Amino acid sequence: MAERESFDYVVVGAGSGGAVVAARLTEDPSVSVLLLEAGGAADADEITIPAAFANLFKTRWDWNYTTTEQKQLESRRAYWPRMKALGGCSSMNAMIYIRGNHADFDTWRDAHGATGWGHADVLPYFVRSEGNTRLGGPHHGQDGPLHVEDRRYTHPLTHAFVDAAVASGFKPTDDFNGAEQEGAGLYQVTQRKGRRWSVAKAYLEPAADRPNLTVRTGAFVEKVLVEGGRAVGVSYQQGPTVRTAYVEAEVVLAGGAVNSPQLLMLSGIGPGAHLREIGVDVLVDLPGVGQNLHDHPAVPLVFRTRDTTDLMDHNTLVQFARAKATGTGPLVSNVGEGGGFWRTRDDLAAPDLQVHVAPTGFYDNGLHEPTTRNVTLAPTLVHVASRGSVRLRSTDPRWHPDIDPGYYDDQADLDAMTAGVRRMLEVAATGPLAAHVVGPGLPTMQGWGADPTDAQIVEHVRAQTQTLYHPVGTCAMGSDERAVVDPELRVRGVEGLRVADASVMPMVTRGNTNAPSIMIGERAADLLRGRTAAGKDHR
Repeated sequence: MAERESFDYVVVGAGSGGAVVAARLTEDPSVSVLLLEAGGAADADEITIPAAFANLFKTRWDWNYTTTEQKQLESRRAYWPRMKALGGCSSMNAMIYIRGNHADFDTWRDAHGATGWGHADVLPYFVRSEGNTRLGGPHHGQDGPLHVEDRRYTHPLTHAFVDAAVASGFKPTDDFNGAEQEGAGLYQVTQRKGRRWSVAKAYLEPAADRPNLTVRTGAFVEKVLVEGGRAVGVSYQQGPTVRTAYVEAEVVLAGGAVNSPQLLMLSGIGPGAHLREIGVDVLVDLPGVGQNLHDHPAVPLVFRTRDTTDLMDHNTLVQFARAKATGTGPLVSNVGEGGGFWRTRDDLAAPDLQVHVAPTGFYDNGLHEPTTRNVTLAPTLVHVASRGSVRLRSTDPRWHPDIDPGYYDDQADLDAMTAGVRRMLEVAATGPLAAHVVGPGLPTMQGWGADPTDAQIVEHVRAQTQTLYHPVGTCAMGSDERAVVDPELRVRGVEGLRVADASVMPMVTRGNTNAPSIMIGERAADLLRGRTAAGKDHR
């Protein structure tokens, strides 16, 4: 028999949205919150040590998702790692602190009807969350729980990339999150004294002693309970026990772009025809659930190097122990140490490409240990036209859903990536970096010469594209019939149910998505409390 209990709020998922919501709500001692996380505590050494993040892939810490066959990627299935522990993907990511372009949020507001989500509206939430050790106002916060710092270690190859990019025409920048995004430079990271600083560290640990916050790990939520058109709780399994948690106020889903739409559909909220086909009783026919899926595709360009080291040269027990004990040394690198943003066409209003630079051979999600010394330049499409979907495969909540990001289904994406590869080849051939580049490090780059054809580049793109781990959009926010949630993050057609994670982004931000997901959590907490960013009551 299911055990029953009651809280003011139940938050499903302890990642970059959910952890923030739970911590902020429980600042009010009169409010009780149950935070449910399917994974466990984030206590692996590989979580703390920045350079070790890829060691978590395909382990018990990983949901280990795989997409459907991607017809534009030679029918390959793409691997999607997603963290299964407190902190969600902030406990597994490469820690790059990027908010997105100002135009992203203004587009949410103007093109998608997400009133209250323009850049001027969301900036206070970024500032509130941020504790930056170098940068200050008006664009940055220095007192927030999310610690942001310059890395304690940067490989010489990353400096060589920045110098080469500037020499080839990029503007130098020391702040990708200020007044302008374009340029080349070193990334700031969500670290504290050389160690990963996830939302579990930033938000949950300081709230751990609050009697009004209950955190349950190993808690697999199977269904949102809806009665009379209102979400009244959730059912979840923890070990052998099935429990029911009821709410006095609201249920908040924060499982991310895969889990949140999956849970909605399992609960009977989603595209009616699809749910009936699978065998789910339809409570609310909401066509947008699971639609609008998109992601940042990245293409590794790996070059063999000379007269320098590879970051993996330092992957030793001595350096591992050093990083763990002191937060110093090469393994406090986040691997993707530097990069830049640029436009592939002059008529674009904002950048459509980003590059991530790693002083090692990082391809196929870093699942292959390099056997030669390399540097990787990975152009990444950040303004994405292609769209896909998340759909159920079974009524069993433990079955992974069908995940189809539709990589390059829109030709504009393939054209932009081809141009991005060419631009990075120019940088690799420029003085400071060219001095270390010997030749191609991947089979699909062999025979390119100084000026590969478009066909050669496209062949490489199709063979090597991987995710940059930024799926969004499957519970998109807006004001029209396509939207799943309204601008206050309320699920259309159901009272007492909201979504607060990257799935609500109607359009992916230009850049790494952890910081904007945290911003969404901050704003969601204020919406639930009826407050503004300035702390004023707006109800």
